[in-house]
Amino acid sequence: MNFKLEITEWFKSLQDSICNALEEEDANGSSNVSVKFKEDNWLREEGGGGRTRVFQNGNIIEKGGVNFSAVHGEVPAFLQNEGQTSSSIKDTFYATGVSIVIHPHNPMMPIIHMNVRYFEMSTGVWWFGGGIDLTPHYVNEEDARFFHHALKTACDKHDPKYYPDFKKWADDYFFINHRKETRGVGGIFFDKLTQSASCSKEQLFAFVQEVGNSFAPIYTALMAKNKNLPFTEANKQWQLLRRGRYVEFNLVYDKGTKFGLETNGRIESILMSLPKTAGWEYNFIPEPNSPEEKTLSLLKKGIDWV
Repeated sequence: MNFKLEITEWFKSLQDSICNALEEEDANGSSNVSVKFKEDNWLREEGGGGRTRVFQNGNIIEKGGVNFSAVHGEVPAFLQNEGQTSSSIKDTFYATGVSIVIHPHNPMMPIIHMNVRYFEMSTGVWWFGGGIDLTPHYVNEEDARFFHHALKTACDKHDPKYYPDFKKWADDYFFINHRKETRGVGGIFFDKLTQSASCSKEQLFAFVQEVGNSFAPIYTALMAKNKNLPFTEANKQWQLLRRGRYVEFNLVYDKGTKFGLETNGRIESILMSLPKTAGWEYNFIPEPNSPEEKTLSLLKKGIDWV
């Protein structure tokens, strides 16, 4: 099989397995609601398309999406301008991947994001990219350590340099510069991973598969642990403010959002990452020694969670 198609088919199977795991765990919530992902198949006029799967108003998950896409066409101008392709306007690209964002009902449960992707051009240039990060409304240090330990375990199977390098990359990438705070407790982020003397394309794909397969066990464990934690209306209001920060990052800084918009992607799929509701309060300052103040104190780069 063509390696590009092998990668594409695996991403489709990853979407299936993650959707199944999330549906199963959400069904273990406190109510009798039975919710399934709703699927939209879409085509991109310039080439390719995808499967958008959205989950709304479940027992545990308020809104979530697990999206697969495989698109192709002429290389967009912003990649040409970065010098990543030749001057010919006939250069073409192929991009495929899975992107996930989950927003829970309970403010004591974290938001989670993952993206794994493959990109190639007719010039022969190709790379893998991706990452997974956790955005708690309230930072639970035990959960942060669990999350980072799982990622380190996945990375260490392939290269001991991956976790420290990609954790730092995540700290730098998932940073809301105009707020001078990280989006959450970080995770790992990597981009433009390509073949080297010490690492083949097959080995890089195996690493991306490892990252992708880590998602469901990590988040379903956090769902099971935190789904029934008590919360107040004040906690819900804080959740809306933290979701507002999430929106700011995705609309101002996120490269995946920019790529989708500048390649004429499907807007509903691109903005799937946004929460159902969010809030902005003018100059909100948490009470001293409050859980909210503690959370803000932990939204910084370089924390050693393992």
